[in-house]
Amino acid sequence: MKNLKKFRFLTAFLCLFISAKSLSQNNPRPAMPTQQNKIIVDKIVEAVHYKTYVIDFCLSKINEASAKQGWNEQKAMEITESINYKNFRDAIYNSFAFYDEVELETLLKAYEKDTAYQTKNVMIANKVLANNLNIFANDIVLGKYISK
Repeated sequence: MKNLKKFRFLTAFLCLFISAKSLSQNNPRPAMPTQQNKIIVDKIVEAVHYKTYVIDFCLSKINEASAKQGWNEQKAMEITESINYKNFRDAIYNSFAFYDEVELETLLKAYEKDTAYQTKNVMIANKVLANNLNIFANDIVLGKYISK
């Protein structure tokens, strides 16, 4: 009987300890570049016309979903108006977070100098960024960015 009381106490203590430990854990923040590096990343995005690519990609996903699901014109317009590049910008910053300023400047110069980078989108070569863009576009299609 005495062992049973000790076992109950130990069990209750462990449950309390485990709960307190799991509540204290925080979600890690995504890595972001410095303020100066963000400026360079913005110039890279401009040089390779990635903002246009993001918007065009989202529009094609919207048109595909609209045709498949038979949306009316009002719903398609409402979803289209919810496209905001700023909602995707942090994913781009995150993909460049581990580059230093010299590496970013080198990339920028290469992208500005070679017009081939401006005709084909080099940023989709980053599989993580391409996957994030696909998720972002699907969320737009689902209406997650519509302001109410």
